[in-house]
Amino acid sequence: MRVSIGIGGAASGRKRDFDEQVDYVVEAEKLGVDSVWSAEAWGQDAVSPLAYLAARTNRIRLGTGIMQISARVPAMIAMTALTMASISNDRFILGLGASGPQVVEGLQGRPFKAPLTRMKETVEIIKLAFAGEKIEYHGKYHELPLPGGQGKALRLSQPGNANIPIYLATLGPRALEYTGAAADGWLGTSFTPEHAAAHLDYLRRGAEGAGRSLADIDIQVGGTVAFGDDLDALVEPLKPAMAFTLGAMGSATTNFYNDAFKRGGWEAAAREVQRLWIAGSRPEAIAKVPPEMVIQANLLGDTEMVRNRIRTFRDAGVTTLRVAPQGRDLAEKLATLGRLMDLMRG
Repeated sequence: MRVSIGIGGAASGRKRDFDEQVDYVVEAEKLGVDSVWSAEAWGQDAVSPLAYLAARTNRIRLGTGIMQISARVPAMIAMTALTMASISNDRFILGLGASGPQVVEGLQGRPFKAPLTRMKETVEIIKLAFAGEKIEYHGKYHELPLPGGQGKALRLSQPGNANIPIYLATLGPRALEYTGAAADGWLGTSFTPEHAAAHLDYLRRGAEGAGRSLADIDIQVGGTVAFGDDLDALVEPLKPAMAFTLGAMGSATTNFYNDAFKRGGWEAAAREVQRLWIAGSRPEAIAKVPPEMVIQANLLGDTEMVRNRIRTFRDAGVTTLRVAPQGRDLAEKLATLGRLMDLMRG
């Protein structure tokens, strides 16, 4: 089982901490971390930090986690991916996701309806570009060339590269099945290994329907890593983020993260936390997050407890453990990450 880390996110860019992020990734590479993923929401974009990191690192793989499909046309996604593969010596991984209605419609001004169809069309166009084919496509939401105009089907001038891995961040059952059928990897969230079937059964069904197996897909998921003897003290600081995921990551009617936790055995808690959050009762929503929910979604406790969580994730079918090591500063985060890597090697 490999290990990956993440940078960026919704709050990225608020403070000038990019140099620290770079130091974090450079040191993580030395510790043996396999890949780093740059998040994109309404802060930093997913690509620019990776381009800089390509020049500062040698081995670690660089993935967009995720690039939002509504923020760019498919041809530009393909051009960007091919460029990143070239400048990183083929260390780039293209991670794609649909984001959610609040971001897509509120920030990008694009309709969110039919996100899975849009994802499928986007991936199909990107694969045409990667294969060095002329980009001619006739879909429900993408028509290339545009009919009635002066455009013609073009082939990108960059050399084709069909080896760029495509990972998808999906949560709904049909989207998970598509990921199993078409993607090289799954960037998972809202996951607990105790209820892995809530996600992996759909991935497996999609893979087998396409003549593949679940083993063909890199299952990448994990959580916060924090060491300590007082489990309650480790759980409490993570409850606000869990409440935010259940209550705010989407609208009142469309929250894929909440839906995934409901499928994964936490229906009552997910519904109640969301209800309280939407009603504006955020402290009450945080208080309603079950401690066991936080424990199952992360790697917390003393050395033996964290070692057992690693085994639980591995035995559930996770092939890349994506971790967020806790620490008050960079040195503490790296110490936590190093301690985890020692346990992984053990």
